[in-house]
Amino acid sequence: MARVAVVTGASSGIGVEIARLLAARGDRCILLARRADRLEALAEELGGEAEPCDVSDRAAVESVAARILERHPRIDLLVNNAGIPGRTRFLDGDPETIERLIRINYLGGVWVLRAFLPGLRAAPKADVVNIVSVSGVVAGPPSGPYSASKHAQLAFSRSVGVELAPRGITVHSVMPGLIHTPGFPNRRRFRNAAAQRVVAEPELVAERVARAVERGRVEQFVPRWYRSAGIVQAVAPALLARAARARNTSRKPS
Repeated sequence: MARVAVVTGASSGIGVEIARLLAARGDRCILLARRADRLEALAEELGGEAEPCDVSDRAAVESVAARILERHPRIDLLVNNAGIPGRTRFLDGDPETIERLIRINYLGGVWVLRAFLPGLRAAPKADVVNIVSVSGVVAGPPSGPYSASKHAQLAFSRSVGVELAPRGITVHSVMPGLIHTPGFPNRRRFRNAAAQRVVAEPELVAERVARAVERGRVEQFVPRWYRSAGIVQAVAPALLARAARARNTSRKPS
């Protein structure tokens, strides 16, 4: 029997590639995102199902999940991928942007997991994958609110993983570093080809998501060498803080 996989943020970037890889492996993909046109085109391409939804709207998430669970009472895999960039600061950044980052990047995953929990419990063995970020481990300007939203998402992932383990549901956190996508055009940040090599493609994240599920890895960095940044943050946070301050000296606090 084919697995039923729900993927949020499936209209572009990492979400598209995760959905394509899962469909290629025989999964029935239920795709959620805000952009209905792109979502429906991908669902047609993959033989999946499109459900336009803004994950920051709890009522909308609950309504969409109820419709899906009527058709698919068992959910084998949930991928919380929906997320937005936000290069803004805590002290002088746009308040609406800061709130939106929390609503989508953090609370969106909470509402989606809660809404699909009955389906996950109905599966003999289920997996939840939260696409976090290296920024959920290492924080600093000029994207402090984005990092905070991802730190919250990682804390949520770790906490709920302990809660769900006795029920046969494994929660995985995947932490991509610099990935080039339409929402995160990271390759444009570098002018020379050598520097651009540190930027990976979304297909790599999709492969690591599949590997994390297959091998039961609860935390996976993409690429793997980003794990060293997390270790430095945990062991020597002052070192990273000094480096961040050095980069930030050109802008004085008001």
